Amino acid sequence: MQQLMTRLKLARVRDVYEAWLERAAQDGLSYRDFLEGLLHEEILAREENQTRRRLKGAGFPFEKTIEQFDFTYRPELKKQVIVRYLEDSFITAGESVVFIGPAGLGKTHLSVAIGLKMVERGYTVRFITVQALLNQVLARRDLEARQRILKPLLACDLLILDELGYLSHPVDVGPLLYELIAGRYEHKATILTSNKSLVEWSRVLHDSALAAALIDRLMHHGEVFYLKGESYRLKDKRHVAVSPEPVAEATSGG
Repeated sequence: MQQLMTRLKLARVRDVYEAWLERAAQDGLSYRDFLEGLLHEEILAREENQTRRRLKGAGFPFEKTIEQFDFTYRPELKKQVIVRYLEDSFITAGESVVFIGPAGLGKTHLSVAIGLKMVERGYTVRFITVQALLNQVLARRDLEARQRILKPLLACDLLILDELGYLSHPVDVGPLLYELIAGRYEHKATILTSNKSLVEWSRVLHDSALAAALIDRLMHHGEVFYLKGESYRLKDKRHVAVSPEPVAEATSGG
């Protein structure tokens, strides 16, 4: 039996077979219930393995859910609006979302939370910072090598591009982002985060016409959310005024 299950690649069935035999004897399970229970365990195990592979392939910098996001600290964001992007329709309609604001306001957290939910729903997700993407692409000189990097980013169900504008990008950034966004337009979902407002993108991308075309495609089936306020990382910190230590006065002798 062990050899047959191995040949059939029923790894989970092989692990729980003996336990199910004992359970069947104790509970008087029918052959049908016994077989159905074993197959159900195999299906669940395979789904868990697939989720783990999708999660690993996504490349998230951390794992944070939407439940861990403090919407009371970001009143400009409505939870009932954001949770809409946790539904299948966000992917199937090929929509896009842009989160804009200074560092530490939760843009990446929201992006990862949406990405995690989509991984759970069975979709393929890729997370990459704009700078890491540039580094990878520009390190390859020939077109074929560059296309091997872009292919999974064009094909995945959800692409998360993080930190546009945080560093000074070379002129290559505009055409590269346009190729990705245009290639995914109306077919695949995209999330982009930036610390620069949309009107500043022409400077970030070194091309006003290219920036306009990029924004046009993102906003056609998408929305932009501006995050404001203090950094999450500093909300529990208190500013302590440190007074200089008194300087001892010199005393004259004699």
